[in-house]
Amino acid sequence: MVNTYHKQKGHKFLTNLTNSEYLAFLYSDHTKKSTDTDEASNTAETKTKECKIELSDNGILVDGETISENTEDSVYAGADIVYYKEGQDSTYGAGDEDDGHSEEKEYKTVQKYELVTILSYLIGVRNEILDNMCSDEYVELLNSLRESTNARILRYLCKARTSLLRNYKKTDNEIKYNLGNINRMEWFDAENINKLESWEVHIILYNASADKYCVHINKLINEHVDACKKLFPDWVKWEYIRDLFVIADYEKPKKLKAEFTVYKEHRKEYPYGMYIHWRPDGRGNLLNSDGRILKTIYRQHGDYFNDGSKYRDAVEDTKENIYEFIRESMRVVIVVDCENSDVYKLYGVLKNLNSEQMSKIEKIILYDDYHTSCGWDWLEKFIHIPVFHEEVERVTDRKSLVDIKMTAGVCEAYYKDNIDSFILCSSDSDYWGLISSVKDAHFLVMYEYSKCGQSIKDALTKRCIFHCSIDDFYTGNASDLKKKVMISELKNLTNDIVGKNGWEMTRQIYERTKITSTEREMKDFYNKYVKSLRLKINEDGVFEIVVNEY
Repeated sequence: MVNTYHKQKGHKFLTNLTNSEYLAFLYSDHTKKSTDTDEASNTAETKTKECKIELSDNGILVDGETISENTEDSVYAGADIVYYKEGQDSTYGAGDEDDGHSEEKEYKTVQKYELVTILSYLIGVRNEILDNMCSDEYVELLNSLRESTNARILRYLCKARTSLLRNYKKTDNEIKYNLGNINRMEWFDAENINKLESWEVHIILYNASADKYCVHINKLINEHVDACKKLFPDWVKWEYIRDLFVIADYEKPKKLKAEFTVYKEHRKEYPYGMYIHWRPDGRGNLLNSDGRILKTIYRQHGDYFNDGSKYRDAVEDTKENIYEFIRESMRVVIVVDCENSDVYKLYGVLKNLNSEQMSKIEKIILYDDYHTSCGWDWLEKFIHIPVFHEEVERVTDRKSLVDIKMTAGVCEAYYKDNIDSFILCSSDSDYWGLISSVKDAHFLVMYEYSKCGQSIKDALTKRCIFHCSIDDFYTGNASDLKKKVMISELKNLTNDIVGKNGWEMTRQIYERTKITSTEREMKDFYNKYVKSLRLKINEDGVFEIVVNEY
């Protein structure tokens, strides 16, 4: 397996090729920018040259020379791997367990960069780098960070700490021999420091050494980092994020000296040279992707993060196929088999699709019975598409009639209401009978990998019916719906709370909401919401149980 990297506009593009393939191409107008290592930005001088890259079974040549492995070079070879096949362990490449998947899932998802954007800004990565690395999808997020006072405070403090670590001896000498201070030293950002002072974040000390400044700045970071907790998704372990900013026992000189030594010796392994509290692992830039961040910070705390839906999203081709289906339809509705669909995954799909493109969808029809998640009752409150809920009764408790009712509903919508196109959300192969019978209607099918067999996928492909998995879409943005549904259930259960066991009540909430979770996640919910329950008296003098939702 051969990997080549090409840096362009702050991004790293990976081409994965087998050694049996030969590819030779010319890459022109290649640019390399020279930038200052300190925060102060200088105008970079751009040089243009032609670069010839040859790939063969014998290796890779760049302009006739063996390709470099130095990550600072414009073109280099790396050990990273896009994926490895199921059944092959990490010795196959530098991938993690979550990178292994079947050929069916290959290239159907891409990495997210939300956490990358947030952390890059907070730790003080230069603005020109931020602008270059930030795609259109994250421009709004980056702008919101730039408008947040809490985010700016943490960013300026982190920048000051890095500048101090880079110029420790020089700072100390300037204070001792020239009676200088950090707001008058060129390697510090005076504008940032003055802004902190205006916000009453008093970073400037008088008659202080570099040692005292180091303790002081770390103290300020410790005091202000929690104000940025809301910038991160609820499902991320905040303690692990916080640890990237806060040095434990920073008051102890030996601890700070040890951190300074690690940073000095491994500076190139720190993201864009900016200091963070971590142990370089030799795996490249921490800010390479959200998956890289999550796996690293969890691993460094003896934990494991394996929910790929939190850091991956469907590729643009998948989304464009959905948009094309909608554009070519006269009238389109989404029809959902609630028994064979996950409400939180579907919500994640709807949130990840362009609202303007989705506006043509007339409605979402939910076919449901009492055995499914109560989350379906809340979906309409979180999306702009009208939702119609068809509650299907059972004749016998053992037999669901959802599939029959849904089939009849689609037929009625097509023949009576002139709906010509249906986005069918179900993993049930029984609906092939419906699809194959209503031949003039247009269908797009969304399913879950674990619930949908290969035979139905093959049949859809043969009929040229586009199908995709809702598992491929990013679900980290579904936490608002999950939170609302779970707190609602918590409030329902607290109506008769006296004598109940809090931990058993937590388990009951997860069972009723049909939210899949780990034992750790349940304990987090228990500690955050159940243990914090309190009584209050309302305006009518009646006792109420208050849930801490924020």
